Amino acid sequence: MRLEDFDFELPVELIAQTPAAERGTSRMLHLDGASGAITDRAFRDIAELVVPGDVMVFNDTRVIKARLTGQKASGGKVEVLIERVLSGDTALAQVRASHPPRAGSELVLAGAVRATVVEGGGGFYTLRFADCNDVFALLDRHGAVPLPPYITHAPDVFDETRYQTVYAREPGAVAAPTAGLHFDEALLDALKQHGAVIAHVTLHVGAGTFQPVRVSDVSEHSMHSEWYHVPQATVDEIHAARARGCRVLAVGTTSLRALESAGASSTLKSGRGDTNLFILPGFAFRVVDRLLTNFHLP
Repeated sequence: MRLEDFDFELPVELIAQTPAAERGTSRMLHLDGASGAITDRAFRDIAELVVPGDVMVFNDTRVIKARLTGQKASGGKVEVLIERVLSGDTALAQVRASHPPRAGSELVLAGAVRATVVEGGGGFYTLRFADCNDVFALLDRHGAVPLPPYITHAPDVFDETRYQTVYAREPGAVAAPTAGLHFDEALLDALKQHGAVIAHVTLHVGAGTFQPVRVSDVSEHSMHSEWYHVPQATVDEIHAARARGCRVLAVGTTSLRALESAGASSTLKSGRGDTNLFILPGFAFRVVDRLLTNFHLP
């Protein structure tokens, strides 16, 4: 499979820079896997496409304010994007600067936050923050929402709310699981009343999700790794759905990636881990029957 096989023209003017005024008012394209029929629908029609007893699996990760700007001790500008919080005072991050920072050097971020570069390599740096015992709290005070690179405006208070799902619980993502952004509480209630079973997984979306494929043969692409957790309650709901002949619907590719990683052996198991799963055409799905996903850049 060649990279050009997956390319398509996407006019810039078709990339929305702000969300719809209300969640759930977007359009939805429905592909019937059995017949191949394609139908234009409204997003709220999704309740009509779910059979009572089907399990819908949502990613409950919460986006952190992962972007920090500042300067090196030399005065050069730096931009830091936290990839993963490692401990109370340490994080793994991408650092953008005119010259890569050296181990032992100090960064001053957001005018007040001091961080020491512990080590670096492969595009990522380990940073230790001074006088800090909770990196999440530090980011909440001083960081900015890490909007995707195809969104051109600076993040504001509105983005802090809308670039977050209504069911986000577990902090750690640097990008939103965007398929879930369309759901509001009313739609979730409608799905439950219709008989859908709501379950959750956690996959902390990393900055690597925006990294392009740089090889011509896509099978040679090295996929970024992300941390996930599939709880036992979700495994139980999926096994129960299978027993009654119902389906598993993944809300977003991140939920799909977590479930298929946890089900990579002969049976789906609960647990935590890191996954670098890369799903290509021909992949044998073991857990998920249907996928809800946003349109993606080529």
